[in-house]
Amino acid sequence: MQKRTVEVFTAGCHLCDDAVTLVKEMACPSCEVVVHDLAKGCESDDCREQARRYGVTTVPAVVVDGALAACCRGGGVDRDGLTAAGVGVAR
Repeated sequence: MQKRTVEVFTAGCHLCDDAVTLVKEMACPSCEVVVHDLAKGCESDDCREQARRYGVTTVPAVVVDGALAACCRGGGVDRDGLTAAGVGVAR
């Protein structure tokens, strides 16, 4: 079974923490959840460049299998949008 990759882009804020908690709560055993804290950055700043490539303009934002979740294209992270993107459902 192929893993679903779920990336959460945050800025270390309380709202971001809530989104990370929601994603982890909804993730299924075949979901790999990766959290990128854009405020801290990463070793080579790849996470910030990756956020730009995905079209992340606000945080928190969730990318599922390389596509920015519809709920993160302006309105924020929510359960319905994550479900529609496939979080919590094995492939």
